[in-house]
Amino acid sequence: MTVDVLSPPAQAERQARTAVAVLFFTNGALFANLLPRFPQIKADLGIGNAAYGLAVAAFPTGAIVAGLAAGALIRRYGSGRVAVAGTVLTGIGVLAAGLSGSVVLFGTALLLAGAMDAITDVAQNAHGLRVQRRYGRSIINSFHAIWSIGAVTGGSMAAGAIALDLSLGQHLLISAVVFGIAACVALRFCLTGPDTEPDAEAAKEETKEETKEETKEETNGETNGGAARETGAESRELAPRRDEKLRKTRLRTGYVLAALVLIAASGALVEDAGSSWAALYLSDSLHASGTLAASGYIALVGAQFVGRMIGDRLVDRFGQRAVARSGGVIAAVGMGLALAVPTATGTILGFATAGFGVATLVPAAMHEADELPGLRPGSGLTIVSWLMRLGFLLSPPIVGLVADSTSLRVGLLVVPLAGLMVMVLAGVLQPRRR
Repeated sequence: MTVDVLSPPAQAERQARTAVAVLFFTNGALFANLLPRFPQIKADLGIGNAAYGLAVAAFPTGAIVAGLAAGALIRRYGSGRVAVAGTVLTGIGVLAAGLSGSVVLFGTALLLAGAMDAITDVAQNAHGLRVQRRYGRSIINSFHAIWSIGAVTGGSMAAGAIALDLSLGQHLLISAVVFGIAACVALRFCLTGPDTEPDAEAAKEETKEETKEETKEETNGETNGGAARETGAESRELAPRRDEKLRKTRLRTGYVLAALVLIAASGALVEDAGSSWAALYLSDSLHASGTLAASGYIALVGAQFVGRMIGDRLVDRFGQRAVARSGGVIAAVGMGLALAVPTATGTILGFATAGFGVATLVPAAMHEADELPGLRPGSGLTIVSWLMRLGFLLSPPIVGLVADSTSLRVGLLVVPLAGLMVMVLAGVLQPRRR
């Protein structure tokens, strides 16, 4: 649903946009603080690639388990409050994961962090789309760009903590406290009132219009009895056609929704490859230092930030379909070349091209899903946000198993394959508006 706004946004809308940006920033930074410490945690726990992959998969598992609860929580408490509470609890989960003394505790802590992260993700996107409706133009990519800044900041903080030889507990406690406080301050400037208010009003107006039409039809029927009977006969003849059209519309909506889930999951899979495996691949396979190994993920999210900053302008000029297809090509070719010629510098550049290529995929899929006909308001967004985490869930164990049976270099072929999938499915996205 869109709302045309002719006047500039009021102070409340501008403050709410800043507040949502802070929530996206903290969400990106919290988990990114943990990612470069994964090699140390893996070494301390003494586990192999397969066991590590399964443990890391606890994060998206928690997200999938808790993701559908976000809608009910948002309706009851409001998207702003839910996003802030989820941020604080995510920080606690990340801290617990860093302090875990066994693989079971590590996986359990990641399960909690993933569950809270999923709820936070849906809530902050819901609030961001609410602010976007107030603005009357697209700003959702800018929020995801801020998330990338947060991820770069978190990864850089972790690299600095490693260089300063801070313990996991010290480092992650600082992260949880700083970003938890920032989220709590942001809550003060979020939009007030129920999140469903615009949709409820629209539904109310739609009901009024339907009532008017029904009353009009009844009046015409009483006035023109013979004509009404004739119209009723014609209506019965047209009913099968309407039903067939409705069936086709539902099938089309289902197909588009499934394709959007796969597109978003492809973007999630690439992000996970950088977060879960970049540091390990650079340090173990290419023998990079700990600080340099952290650069793989930082390069991915840094390039992703650049792609999202220019994403709205590119989409307005070329259309979402062309931007997504081009991004798929960039991700597939860039990471493919990096894996074909494995060097530390080339791999960091490969992760950067992959991040740039998938930069607009998740925001595009969420926006398209939120606009799909035949679905309740917010249903498309929730479904895509929930199911795209299958990319996070399936990627770590699959890559880990492939890495143990062959090599991590082969396992990371999932990145160029994800780019190819986007090229195939991008047709469901909106073309350029003429």
